Amino acid sequence: MADTFYAKSPGNNGYIKNLEVLDFNEMDGNCGVFQMQLYKTKDGRYYLYGSCFGGSQNGVMINEVTDPCHTRFVKYMQLVDPKIYPSSNTPKLQVADDLLICAMTSASGPSALKEQGDGDIQYASGIRIYSLKEDPENPVFLGKWDCGVPRSIGVHRFMYNGGPYVYLSAEHERFEGMIMRILDISNPANPKEVGNWWSPEQFVDGYPGRTVDHAAPHVPSFMDKGWMHGPPFRRDDGIMFCGYCGDGLYVLDATDVTRPRCIGNLRFMPAFCSELAGARTHTALPLPGRDLVVVTNEGERFQFFAPGSIKRAQALNNLHMVDVRDPSNPVLIAEFPYPEVPEDFPYPNFNVMNLGCQGPFGPHNLHEPMSGKPWLEQRGDRVYCCYFAAGLRIYDVSDPYYIKELAYFIPPNPVKKPEDSFFPNFPGPRNAVTEDCCVDDRGYIYVNCLDDGFYVLKQY
Repeated sequence: MADTFYAKSPGNNGYIKNLEVLDFNEMDGNCGVFQMQLYKTKDGRYYLYGSCFGGSQNGVMINEVTDPCHTRFVKYMQLVDPKIYPSSNTPKLQVADDLLICAMTSASGPSALKEQGDGDIQYASGIRIYSLKEDPENPVFLGKWDCGVPRSIGVHRFMYNGGPYVYLSAEHERFEGMIMRILDISNPANPKEVGNWWSPEQFVDGYPGRTVDHAAPHVPSFMDKGWMHGPPFRRDDGIMFCGYCGDGLYVLDATDVTRPRCIGNLRFMPAFCSELAGARTHTALPLPGRDLVVVTNEGERFQFFAPGSIKRAQALNNLHMVDVRDPSNPVLIAEFPYPEVPEDFPYPNFNVMNLGCQGPFGPHNLHEPMSGKPWLEQRGDRVYCCYFAAGLRIYDVSDPYYIKELAYFIPPNPVKKPEDSFFPNFPGPRNAVTEDCCVDDRGYIYVNCLDDGFYVLKQY
């Protein structure tokens, strides 16, 4: 069989079922992107913005995807001067109401991508706000907000659905780990915090003699604790769903944004969430028009682990279907199936692929429909998941008790030499790793990959 146009090397085509690849865009070849956001202009043009996850750049990649078969890399937009902010980068972003909002981190947490240093360097740990209205290819800076903890993970995942409020997972000096913080950005030049919420054990000042190092690495014992990973998804009725790491799913009543209150909780540890994985409870995604929430336990990239190095069994990381018709009593009603293994796949399963031992296999990011982003697909019967090394997975959840996998795409493996990688210090195998996905209102699917660019796909 002839190689595909997106093959990385002879025979290196990846694996695909019930999908067609329309385009591959490597952008400028110097950096991958992490979270992606779509934007549709009033004249019908589509743009894809990607936050830089590392490599030689630390800002935003801008691409036009109006023609999904011929996408166009527009430019790299640097947000802060790397000579002044050498440890700061942009892990996440959101787009709505003609605004581009970028999370800023100063590179603490797991496997910091750059040396933080102890000199007179500055740290960007908050958000930066840009206008897309005038020119989506040249965003205009409007203002910024600092979380108040300079050498920290700053802001990670967050939700912006348009309007005055942004819902953040963010550091706070008086708490261990990120908490949920709400900003009013009606004046983008001067954002104001108007509300917040935290798990009680996070409050540092509530314990005699307790101190916290916000720059400390996120080792397994820290990952087991309750802290806001997010994003905090607030439905239009004011009910909010928070993936809260070791504490599982928290359900909040955020109708009063100045004083959110907890109304429900569902924990997933210790049966789920493996010791060496990422966020124990990562995402809690409400499905449009349904009293259902998809909750994920994050897996991890096998590149973080030397082959054969993991000696203990790792708990299952998975996607869960949770019934929230009574928000005060969230109920686990179904588990998503294990990703289908292609017939000609060189490994028996994804747990041991290319590692020689059981790795912390599991899902990562989901397509996130929101009511204030009409250019996104808003179906409540489909779930799209970037499953790290298992690729993109598409599920039919029309029957929440009988969830069916419809399609998959495992990209070809990257062929960069370890020293040429955007992440040269990882000791493990260099499999293709899907990170994030989003789907537009035309049905086109965008998937990006660690150490690579992004693909555009269409389902049969």
